[in-house]
Amino acid sequence: MSALLRLLRTGAPAAACLRLGTSAGTGPRRAMALYHTEERGQPCSQNYRLFFKDVTGHYISPFHDIPLKVNSKEENGIPTKKARNDEYENLFNMIVEIPRWTNAKMEIATEEPLNPIKQYVKDGKLRYVANIFPYKGYIWNYGTLPQTWEDPREKDKNTNCFGDNDPIDVCEIGSKILSCGEVIHVKILGILALIDEGETDWKLIAINVNDPEASKFHDIDDVEKFKPGYLEATLNWFRLYKVPDGKRENQFAFNGEFKNKAFALEVIKSTHQCWKALLMKKCNGGAINCTNLQISDSPFRCTQEEARSLVELVLSSPNKESNEEEQVWHFLGK
Repeated sequence: MSALLRLLRTGAPAAACLRLGTSAGTGPRRAMALYHTEERGQPCSQNYRLFFKDVTGHYISPFHDIPLKVNSKEENGIPTKKARNDEYENLFNMIVEIPRWTNAKMEIATEEPLNPIKQYVKDGKLRYVANIFPYKGYIWNYGTLPQTWEDPREKDKNTNCFGDNDPIDVCEIGSKILSCGEVIHVKILGILALIDEGETDWKLIAINVNDPEASKFHDIDDVEKFKPGYLEATLNWFRLYKVPDGKRENQFAFNGEFKNKAFALEVIKSTHQCWKALLMKKCNGGAINCTNLQISDSPFRCTQEEARSLVELVLSSPNKESNEEEQVWHFLGK
C-alpha cells in the first residue's frame, strides 16, 4: 500500500474562503478540547477536506468514532461542564458543519473513508444556500450528531417516509457563532420533522451547554419563551430554502409542529440503533463508508497506519485518482 502513497502538499488557505467554513480568526489548524481538525486541499474548492484527529493526534472518523453521548464527568481526562444534574443524560456531542450566517453547504462526507467534512457539490458546482429574506445563510449553527443514521430503507413510523441516508441534523440556537469542525456538547430541546423531497429529514433543536443562556433552556417551550419567533423562523427557513433552486416548498410531518425533548430523545435513540446495525454490517448501507478506528466489534475497523494512508490519498484532484488509488480507497470502505 505504501507504494501508492504520496504526501499531499498544501499551502496556507485563503482567509476569506476559510471563513465560509470557520469563524473569523481561526487558523488552518485548530485544537479543541478533545479533537483536532486538519485541512487538506484548498478551501472553496471541490478538493477541500477537513479531517478529524483525537486528542492523541490519531485520525478518526467524526461520523463513527466520536461518541454520541456525553456520558461521563470526564472525557480523556478533561472535565465536562454540566448544565444541571437532572439533565446530564440529555447531553450529546454535536459536530458543527456550518457556522451561523454562512452560506457554504458543508457536510460530513458519508461516502468517503474517515468521513471528512467537505463542501457539497451538485451538478459539478459547489453548493451555497440562497439568502431567504430576511435571513443571511443558515440561521443557526448547523451540524449533526455522530453515531446516528437515518436509514433510507426503513420507513419512519412517525412520518411514514424513509430516512434521508444521513446522520441526524442539529440546529444549535446559542448566542455564539461556532466554527466548522468544532465538537461541542449540546442539550436537546426538541425536534422538527421535515419531509425533504419525500424523505424524512429530522431537525433537532439544541443549545450549546456552555452558552451563557443554556441554563434557561430545558425543553422546546423554552425556545419560544426566551427566543420568541425563532421556531417560526426555523419553520419558514426549511420550508423555503430550496425554492430559489427551482424546487417546491418543503413539507413537514405533524403540520410543522415542533415536538418536545422526550420525543426528540426517542428519535435519537432510533437513529443510533440504525447506525449500530450499519457499523456491524447487519443492514445494507449502500455507498455509506463505515471505516472507523474505535468500534471494536465492527468489521470496518482499520488501524492507525491504514487511516494515515487513506488521508495521504486525498490528492489535489480527487476526480483524477489512479486505478491503484481507487483500489485502496475501496479497500477499507467495503
